[in-house]
Amino acid sequence: MILTREQLQDIKEKQSLPQVITDKTVTTYIGSSNNISYALYTLTSASTSWIYCKQNNTKNYIEKYTIITGRLKINWCDEQVILSPGDVIEPKFYDALITCHAKDIVEILIEMTSDYFERNFSERSIIHRDALRIQEVDGYTYHHCARIRDYSIELWKRMRPNGEGVDRLSLGSYFHDIGKLAIPIEILNKAGKLTEEEWKIIKMHTTLGAEIMRNHEIPRIREAAFIVEEHHERYDGKGYPYGLLGNEISLESSIVSVVDAFDAMTTNRVYRGAMTFEKAIQEMKDGRGTQFNPKVLDEFLKMLEEHNNQW
Repeated sequence: MILTREQLQDIKEKQSLPQVITDKTVTTYIGSSNNISYALYTLTSASTSWIYCKQNNTKNYIEKYTIITGRLKINWCDEQVILSPGDVIEPKFYDALITCHAKDIVEILIEMTSDYFERNFSERSIIHRDALRIQEVDGYTYHHCARIRDYSIELWKRMRPNGEGVDRLSLGSYFHDIGKLAIPIEILNKAGKLTEEEWKIIKMHTTLGAEIMRNHEIPRIREAAFIVEEHHERYDGKGYPYGLLGNEISLESSIVSVVDAFDAMTTNRVYRGAMTFEKAIQEMKDGRGTQFNPKVLDEFLKMLEEHNNQW
């Protein structure tokens, strides 16, 4: 299926078409034919997304992404390519997690087997609904969660290049603070020091969040509940809620713990200003082997260095 410029404009102007809109992407469901669904996927300027080769063994399964407008930089393992209009990504040919970065607005035509696409589109709508609930309670948490997801995925990609398990990590990292929906807003946004009782309530967000996840209507969200539950555990066993020690803590949760801590240090909070990158990096190094899994922290610091310490 090839879209002309006029057809593309017509699709964009039809506001009645089903859409899932996030902070950096828009997915517009065009329709289906012969068990193939078609959608227009728009990446905003300077945004990043990921494609994972799911190794779907279903006979005649189709998953294809064609660049319609703009230029898209993709990288996987140690390979990097710039794609232009007309170029196609077929995940079955990549045994890796693919990072897609749009310097400017990029529009992509998705062609995918209908059963899989429609289930995924419906689930993404529900996930976005839940993300908006978090935003309504605490805008900071919403943007914080998006950053934690993005950097957790990139760190996972470095430690698990084939991408296996990334879907679970993406959901667990994105919703790691969902338990804060059950915490009184006056405690979440308190500018002064928390009382002992208030701190006990704050710490409950891990188990409350895991309970929300385990009762979710989407099975793959239920599978990510352990990440929410464990993301404040410490490598030395002094974390919460269970005091897990070392490798008792999942790799997914260890990744979220590192990324979450660095983001908290380097952004303004109601109770303190942001640290400099230099100070935050030293704080992270000081926590190596006590608060943080050493292997995860080393890879994270290496990733920061390769990105010129840009967050």
